[in-house]
Amino acid sequence: RQTEKRTATNRSRLSRVRTFVKNVESAIETGDKNAAQSAFRLAEPELHRATTKGVMHRNTVARKLSRLSARINAL
Repeated sequence: RQTEKRTATNRSRLSRVRTFVKNVESAIETGDKNAAQSAFRLAEPELHRATTKGVMHRNTVARKLSRLSARINAL
């Protein structure tokens, strides 16, 4: 079925996004600003891709990116 295929794809995309965000958060917790910035640069397009593919709402993505960048700038 189409729904099952799309559900699997969306679940995979969402899992990928969560992994990238988790990498940024772990870099922030270690206090390494350079590592956090490079992880953020990798996570940003992945989050935007989730928006264009309809997996996440654009405001949710904007909020996540805003909060992550604020935490990186605070380091």
